[in-house]
Amino acid sequence: MMAAKAEDGATLSPTSAIILAGSRPGGDAMADSRGIAVKALIPVAGKAMLAHVAETLLGHEAIGPVHLLAQDFSAFWEHPDTVGLDSNDRVIAQTSSATIADSLGKVLDQDDTRYPMLITTADNVLLNRPMIDDFLAAAGSGDIAIAMVEKDVLLASYPASLRTWLKLRGGQYSGANLFYFGSPKAKQLLAYWAEVEQDRKKGWKILTIFGPWLLFLAVTKMLTIHQLAERVGHKLGIKITIVPMKQAEACIDVDKETDLVLAEQILAKRAGESSS
Repeated sequence: MMAAKAEDGATLSPTSAIILAGSRPGGDAMADSRGIAVKALIPVAGKAMLAHVAETLLGHEAIGPVHLLAQDFSAFWEHPDTVGLDSNDRVIAQTSSATIADSLGKVLDQDDTRYPMLITTADNVLLNRPMIDDFLAAAGSGDIAIAMVEKDVLLASYPASLRTWLKLRGGQYSGANLFYFGSPKAKQLLAYWAEVEQDRKKGWKILTIFGPWLLFLAVTKMLTIHQLAERVGHKLGIKITIVPMKQAEACIDVDKETDLVLAEQILAKRAGESSS
């Protein structure tokens, strides 16, 4: 297994991965409408969401063990697309808690946890090798890296795609469901993550936690996204790196029916390109 390299060419340790595949309280409308036990098993282009993401991570030479977090694994082990994960030596199934923050905290508190870690979600079905390569290279040796997609990048390729945007000086950004925890210091973010987890589509919510002055600077567009990350990191005593992704697809997860249609179109196009 090859290790990833940072932007400066330095060799990085093999990266562990976490796939968040649990269910939200109250269930998921997309899964319920299809009579499917959990959202992660909704088929996209003929294959369960989770299978897309797991295969991409397990097939990448820079990725080591893959932690799979969910409340109940029985549906996964009974599904033909994901049953093989149960016997894969690199997959570690761990029962998740009520919240994402608590679930991540349980993994990070284990004695055998190894950094760095790449964190993504089971509905990030468009995740591919170039995204992983670029993200890990840019994350470097920081404590936390967060992937984002700038609005112009997305709309240049998918003008009809609707996202939630964080508006700052110099651009508008949407999250890409890719996070990097480079050191144990990253755990300091989990307490704040827990407070805003229910408002994850409202990017500005997290800024209220760090004080009115920082919120003011952000909403008045006096800070770039990188300056904002630097200020939050300074407050927490950690290095936070924002990674603007050049792949528009990085911020297209499958959260609604229109996302699923778009994701299937993109996957069909990729399949056609790879076979030509």
